[in-house]
Amino acid sequence: MPPPGACLNIMEARHRRDGFGRACSPGRLFGQDFQQLKEFCVSRRLKFIDDMFPPDRKSIGQGVLSPSDLARVVWLRPARIVQNPSFVLRGFSRFDFGQGVLGNCWFLASIGALTFQDQILQQVVPQEQGFDENYCGLFHFRFWRFGKWVDVVIDDKLPTINGSLIFVQSKKQNEFWPALLEKAYAKYAQTARVQQLPLCVLPFMPSSIRVCGSYTDMNAGTPAEAMMDFTGGVHMCIQLSDPPPDLWELMSRAGNFGALLSCSTPQGESSSLTLSPNGLVQGHAYTVTGVVQMTSRGKPVKMLRLWNPWGKGEWNGDWSDCSSLWQTVSSQDREKCLSVVNDGEFWMMLEDFSKFFTDLDICGLNPNFLDEDPSSQWTTSVAEGWWVAGTTAGGCMNYKDSFWTNPQYRVKLCGEKAEKNILVSLMQKHDKRNRHLVQNLHIGFSIFEVKEQHQAHRGKFTASFFSSQQPVAQTKTFMNAREVMELLTLKPGEYMIVPSTFHPNETASFLLTILSKTETRCYENSGERSPEPGPQAMKVKNRQEDENKDAFFRQHSDKYEEMNAEQLQKILNENLLKGDLQSGGFSIDACRSMVALMDTSVTGRLNSSEFIRLWNKVVIYKDIFFQTDVSRTGTLSLTELRNALIASGMRVSDDTLNLMALRYGASSGHMTLESFISLILRLDCMFKIFRQLSDGKTMSLQESEWIYVSMYT
Repeated sequence: MPPPGACLNIMEARHRRDGFGRACSPGRLFGQDFQQLKEFCVSRRLKFIDDMFPPDRKSIGQGVLSPSDLARVVWLRPARIVQNPSFVLRGFSRFDFGQGVLGNCWFLASIGALTFQDQILQQVVPQEQGFDENYCGLFHFRFWRFGKWVDVVIDDKLPTINGSLIFVQSKKQNEFWPALLEKAYAKYAQTARVQQLPLCVLPFMPSSIRVCGSYTDMNAGTPAEAMMDFTGGVHMCIQLSDPPPDLWELMSRAGNFGALLSCSTPQGESSSLTLSPNGLVQGHAYTVTGVVQMTSRGKPVKMLRLWNPWGKGEWNGDWSDCSSLWQTVSSQDREKCLSVVNDGEFWMMLEDFSKFFTDLDICGLNPNFLDEDPSSQWTTSVAEGWWVAGTTAGGCMNYKDSFWTNPQYRVKLCGEKAEKNILVSLMQKHDKRNRHLVQNLHIGFSIFEVKEQHQAHRGKFTASFFSSQQPVAQTKTFMNAREVMELLTLKPGEYMIVPSTFHPNETASFLLTILSKTETRCYENSGERSPEPGPQAMKVKNRQEDENKDAFFRQHSDKYEEMNAEQLQKILNENLLKGDLQSGGFSIDACRSMVALMDTSVTGRLNSSEFIRLWNKVVIYKDIFFQTDVSRTGTLSLTELRNALIASGMRVSDDTLNLMALRYGASSGHMTLESFISLILRLDCMFKIFRQLSDGKTMSLQESEWIYVSMYT
């Protein structure tokens, strides 16, 4: 079985810190190592078969093909489809392929844009692969997803009917890079948390959960998703019903800086793709392949070239292939730009583009296309976080009592003030394995200035701070999109960014990216102060009281004046906490854990001083529990739990609080007195162990020492 999720998250964080997941050192989806697999297959003269994305109907998914067509599907390697297959012939071009039966025009439009940018293309499509003498049926591609690059390995078995490819269609029958890229993306086409599992974990994974995605997962989407997965860069979405005044300049800069551009037409009355009288397909994605200014009749004309991923079907309005307006430009422009072929590519004016298309997506490797100053240097800060119902999912500012519980990120902007000097992007992640099952939450963020009188504050700002502060910037609206972003102008100083869902108690993970023209320092605000357990100082020692407790202990202990877990369970449930417990009292397992945590002699029993120390802690934690149970339910909500931890002298990060809620809370989102006492005792003990065995920052243990400590405490 794989390691626990908390362990995997630590491993992943360390990998990221060491550079794992960057473009030059991508992660491996399901731990599949392309080089190791290739060496293994070549040395044994095997053809690779991918059991993570097996050639069967599960990898196609449901709803794409009729049951009768699905029964006719045969998975074939390229050499069984054509003679002399090639990976790529005479370079990569948007004219190499056309759309198949999948409704993935959004994906193919993004590939069309990708073919214009060699640097990005070589990053996504490693080109040291093909059908040469070392061919073994193994290929790989690289995609960016939620902050890291991942290498995706596939076999080259492709779904066919009657010997023909079902999905993306190659114009040159013996060229297969489009079909193989599409298959790799189908395997990866999901927005779940993809754990980069070590190779040693894979043998323990049931085959029933190995398939990551399917072709069905590509049946609908947006070009922005694929373009982000191809670049890991900066994305801007422009609503053409309200375009910025510098739209033309922005598109020109994007083209010059090698950004990917795509656009979409409005949805028709039905969900099916309908051809408009003007030749455009309703609800369809197109690629912007050219941004050129020409002179017509002595006046400048702003022209855009667009491409339909169907590989046919074009605009028939002004400046279409057969338009007489082409006779009004110079012969040089006409020869350079006009191609009267039904290849899906056409020209139109910027004004018509804004009129007949709904949105424009621009995605670049860096934010330079946003700025008129090409010499600008941008720095990047990235943070991952969670919204967890009850603890860190406080909703938008409409929910004044819970908004403060959202994750908070402190940001310090240095340098001089500049126009449009910071770009904030918020991207949501989901726990759904398959992309087509995802429903985006409405997300957004607010930015608050941390003024001088608040800059010394450490830890989360509470509701009182937000009741007296107004955001200096925020998303214009909460959108149910994968990503929202804002390009802002902020003066140098300290700020706090609060990402949130619109409604409280909506659970999701997110990626917060901050790009700035100046040096920026960003950190998560909840866990900066080290936890400082301090309940011992909350109660003054009373010698007479301790003598009474000692007498009580002797009355209930065994003849050796020691107490085991069974005796402790009886005393806690029937004496010390009688009437305060709601869920049946402490279990024997919880009492064994308490004994282990307080047992300094490692005997499995408590002596008098250990019992009295435990008794004092239990009383203190019981008082804190009822003081912070402001709802008077006899349980702590997860918001009350945060306050109880603070009252106990312990500050923990949001991530740790979320784990505590999962481990000790009930499914209702509440925590009983028994669970709270068990939690706080263990947390106190873990802090003490770390302080005693570490240098204050890191801990080094031999395997036997780690097992010795962890198995008993």
